[in-house]
Amino acid sequence: MYTTLIAADELAAHLDDPDWAIVDCRFNLQDTGQGRRAYQAGHIPGAVYAHLDEDLSGPVVPGRTGRHPLPEPEVFAARLGRWGIGNTTQVVAYDDAGGAYAARLWWMLRWLGHEAVAVLDGGWPVWVAAGLPQRAGIETRPPTVFTARLRPELVATADEVMRRRLDPDWRVLDARGADRFRGENETLDPVAGHIPGAVSAPYADNLASDGRFRDPASLRQRYQKLLGTVPAVRTICYCGSGVTAAHDLLAIFHAGLGEGRLYPGSWSEWITDPTRPIATGDGTAQGPP
Repeated sequence: MYTTLIAADELAAHLDDPDWAIVDCRFNLQDTGQGRRAYQAGHIPGAVYAHLDEDLSGPVVPGRTGRHPLPEPEVFAARLGRWGIGNTTQVVAYDDAGGAYAARLWWMLRWLGHEAVAVLDGGWPVWVAAGLPQRAGIETRPPTVFTARLRPELVATADEVMRRRLDPDWRVLDARGADRFRGENETLDPVAGHIPGAVSAPYADNLASDGRFRDPASLRQRYQKLLGTVPAVRTICYCGSGVTAAHDLLAIFHAGLGEGRLYPGSWSEWITDPTRPIATGDGTAQGPP
């Protein structure tokens, strides 16, 4: 069973295995149809396509939710069943962005109690570079039933983040780029900055120069420095909308440090309530404490 990452050659050996399901998670926030077009043009044989907005998110409620709220568990479980993913299926997710979107599916499956899920290390670019098989068009798998075994302990709410953000026994990590953490170059959300007390932990720093994840020892060193003596179970990760934060959670788990928690609403939800404080630059807070 693969529970974190899988190499391209390892996946290639299972392309004809009916107990394995491959999910293409390619997506572009600026062009939300790009990933589906790319999938139709060429994908790993047997893969189904997961659209971030339509399949991996629930309805956005302006002024209340973030940009990518979680779907209702039963809705997502039904979607998994339509994709031919059952409770014993080994799932492999991939994208072309270093795992930035595939990690969302990885985390969501774990949230529903499914451990046999991994991200293709290096994703589509590594697959193509290796000259491995491709297929065009749209694919489906025989439908099945997926029964959710929800793990609510993997989720942190805004209220909990508010309580924990300044607690020295907890750590809140911001997976966005350091510039957005400081409140610079914000192009996705109407308010710039970060949650006061959070620590900058850009997800891109989990990757080596070739687009693959850094080795577990290197990731362990990185997160031990970020977390100090705080264990993963008391770590909350967020980003702009609860997507790339899962990349940090995957890296922490792959490093052997345990499972952290996701704040799904993330920054785009946090800023819907003007009573929640924000910080910019070096972390100077603005608004209520």
